[in-house]
Amino acid sequence: MSAREFNLADLFELVVDTVPDRLALVAGGVRLTYGQLDERANRFAHHLGSLGIAAGAHVGILAYNRAEWVEAMIGCYKVRVVPVNLNFRYVAPELRYVIENADLEVLVFERDLWPLVAQSLDGHEPTTPLHLVVVEDGSEHDGGGLTATSYEVALAAGGSGRGFGPRSPDDIYALYTGGTTGMPKGVLWRQEDIFFAAMGGGGWGAPPITHPDELAGRLNPDDTSRAVMLVVGPLMHGNAQWVMWNAFMMAGTAVLYIDHRYDPDRLCRLIGDERVVSVGLVGDAMARPLAEALAEAPPGTYDTSSLLIVGSGGAMLSSTVKDELRKQLPNVMVMDRFGSSESGAQGAVEDGATGPRFVMGDDTSVLDEELRPLTPGDGRIGRLARTGRIPLGYYKDQAKTEATFPVDANGVRWSVPGDLASVEPDGTITVHGRGSASINSGGEKIFPEEVEAAVKTHPDIFDAVVVGIPDDRFGERVAVVVRPKERHAVPTIEGLQEHCRARIAGYKIPRQMLVVKEIPLTAAGKPDAKAAKALF
Repeated sequence: MSAREFNLADLFELVVDTVPDRLALVAGGVRLTYGQLDERANRFAHHLGSLGIAAGAHVGILAYNRAEWVEAMIGCYKVRVVPVNLNFRYVAPELRYVIENADLEVLVFERDLWPLVAQSLDGHEPTTPLHLVVVEDGSEHDGGGLTATSYEVALAAGGSGRGFGPRSPDDIYALYTGGTTGMPKGVLWRQEDIFFAAMGGGGWGAPPITHPDELAGRLNPDDTSRAVMLVVGPLMHGNAQWVMWNAFMMAGTAVLYIDHRYDPDRLCRLIGDERVVSVGLVGDAMARPLAEALAEAPPGTYDTSSLLIVGSGGAMLSSTVKDELRKQLPNVMVMDRFGSSESGAQGAVEDGATGPRFVMGDDTSVLDEELRPLTPGDGRIGRLARTGRIPLGYYKDQAKTEATFPVDANGVRWSVPGDLASVEPDGTITVHGRGSASINSGGEKIFPEEVEAAVKTHPDIFDAVVVGIPDDRFGERVAVVVRPKERHAVPTIEGLQEHCRARIAGYKIPRQMLVVKEIPLTAAGKPDAKAAKALF
């Protein structure tokens, strides 16, 4: 066979050949060794070949967390095809847009989501012929006149062996991201770059590898211990994909949380049942219920003795939730991981740290408007940026690519997604949030994330989103939408203001409050500031 490259399929196959009988994936009742997962991915890859799908083509995956999501993703990489993550929370116009924007040639989808697919395609013939592959999930939805190949039939017809041609480190890893405004956009990475920027680079506890074959030398086939990583977020998001690929690149086991609703009791039991070492969460929305479940359960209910790390990516943990997790899991490291679709994994706030202060890698800086790095401790706020291994740009959007990935006066290319930050005297970086969401009240710039962190420390508040609303005197005033904790008293605005007064400056304190049963979320599952503002 040809030499291995820094290519996700090549690296995965290298792990397979080193530990073929090790458990690679757990998804509910499905348990696949590396050899079994490789075989099923091969079959899907051969199916794509039988359809005449060429290298560089795009294949959409629309499904909840399940083994077939992973098989299809790896199968795509094997034949140099680009898997595209599709959000199962999309409404029909959004899905239709991505099908067209991404130039999908194949759509793999779960039968439960067939009504959404049918609505998206109703009366809208894609510009590119679209092959449909349906994954059975026990539901009985039909295609409304559409026809699709059964996923298992497709696999049965495909060969189980490899026999694929050489691949390239330039093969594409794509990640469609919803962002905070506008339609989803596709971020394109070289596979070599995303491997080093978000998947560990083979350097867990050691320098990153310098040649693909070095990875095998770091995998001990005789070691019975393994890194069992629980992937809680949906694989349609980059954070979950990166957790899973980190597990694979360590020859560990990726355990997928497959329930369609988040259940902290189920999560805790999975940790014990699978002897999970690391859990990847997404902010307080997942971490707070987990902490409460641990606190309220009688001693001995859950076995968390295997757990070493609770990490959050995609949203930062509030200090109160971190403190509660530390209290309930005293021997576990709690950390925030910082990154984005446009930058990869940039840094972390480790156990014991307070506030959104991150230790970043050497390739991360905070830049002024002229793209010059800020001096540590100078008190200025700039834009968080990363250089080195960064994306190629956005798919079919040159204007956005040039705006987000500018080149400075020295010819250095940066990824500048929009987060505002400052550099502390010790070199750590404080992230203040997106400038587009900041509130200007009487000339003072207020970052919603800072106010939210203070609000969430209130003992009766479960979650909150802070927005700026029009004010005749100050231009904008701070307002907050809160979801109270269950079985707790509903807080008053006066009580909340008094609580915040000792934590943030007076001009940052919320002036209005709305109480809701659920915080509005975007299709990406993140707090929807636009919808929250509309409530006022």
